[in-house]
Amino acid sequence: MTNKSNIVELMHGIGNVANEAARQLTTASTKSKNAALLGAAKAIRCNQNRIMSENAKDMAFGQEKGLTRAMLDRLSLDEKRIAAIAKGLTDIIALPDPIGVITDAWERPNGLKIERRRTPLGVIGVIYESRPNVTADAGALCLKAGNAAILRGGSESFHSSGAILDCLAEGLREAGLPTAAIQRVPTRDRAAVGEMLTMVDHIDVIVPRGGKSLVERISAESRVPLFKHLEGICHTYVTADADPEMAGNIVLNAKMRRTGICGATETLLIDRAARAQLSRIVDKLTEAGCEVRGDARTQEADQRIVPASDEDWTTEYLDSIISVRTVDGLPAAIEHIAEHGSNHTEAIITENSATAETFLNEVDSAIVMVNTSTQFADGGEFGMGAEIGISTGKLHARGPVGLEQLTSMKYVVRGSGQCRP
Repeated sequence: MTNKSNIVELMHGIGNVANEAARQLTTASTKSKNAALLGAAKAIRCNQNRIMSENAKDMAFGQEKGLTRAMLDRLSLDEKRIAAIAKGLTDIIALPDPIGVITDAWERPNGLKIERRRTPLGVIGVIYESRPNVTADAGALCLKAGNAAILRGGSESFHSSGAILDCLAEGLREAGLPTAAIQRVPTRDRAAVGEMLTMVDHIDVIVPRGGKSLVERISAESRVPLFKHLEGICHTYVTADADPEMAGNIVLNAKMRRTGICGATETLLIDRAARAQLSRIVDKLTEAGCEVRGDARTQEADQRIVPASDEDWTTEYLDSIISVRTVDGLPAAIEHIAEHGSNHTEAIITENSATAETFLNEVDSAIVMVNTSTQFADGGEFGMGAEIGISTGKLHARGPVGLEQLTSMKYVVRGSGQCRP
């Protein structure tokens, strides 16, 4: 049984050893960090059956709690997804180590030589919900960037995350690195989250990764700096000169490939002059089992579309539902995104390069795309190996948070006896 004093003692104990591990990681070699990741990937493959067994416990718990289909999809692990988790670790091995990289260097007229170098942030807290793969992605990225990680997964993924963490610890031990470099909060008690948010002496930055209510709570309560995104209300805008076949295929993929990820398109904007394409797109969506909701003008164009409410334009469905609005040209599309979007990911389907450039320049989101699916909003798909999340803020990191975004900088100044006059 836990109480407030137990939680405080637990969390500060985790913080203390994380700080010590972070100091050791500052000087850890790329070779040792990669060895730890390789060992962890091997352990995940060898322990596939155990991970799946632990995941079955989580799935039963999630079903008992009444998780939505999208949340259960995020929680579920099978052989393919476990193999992808292991591959994600080896992909990170292949990435350049950012620590110690000199990003700029110059010499002053007085002879001082100055370098700007990448350094670890220190200790990173990651608070996430029902995606056990985040345990591996976040832990591995923090490690490669020289940071210690304190992971607090959702109660739904408690058993799966624990099994994956054991594999990460095995890799760390084999490489001679401290197992405290990647720790998990070993309790489902929500008071542990509240305590994490106050640990300014132990944690340098927190990454909240989950639903709107989780991120809102952390944003309101945290005394530790955050990388965050509130939600993924992503848009795809189909212009009058879009290729019809391309538009239909992209919209279908953007919505239905995986409905429960933050890069899934939630709202389709279709130009008034492109409404002839709408039925083709609705055909694809409805055949795939997607409910289509729309404004009055959109309903007029296709009777299968049900009425949308005002709330639909600001809803992250994470399900087989899409809202569709007819807009009068590019300025109206950009205005809708500015008013209703979450600054995550937006795409335009067009054959007009000038229209595309205007969209890219004027839409203020972390990721903007032309003629491709918003489901590519992912650090792994960007060649970053993996991501710890997608930041929709504007300070320090924006978009996929990968290795470079998990570093800070220091200035190294070399002199030869100069004194300031």
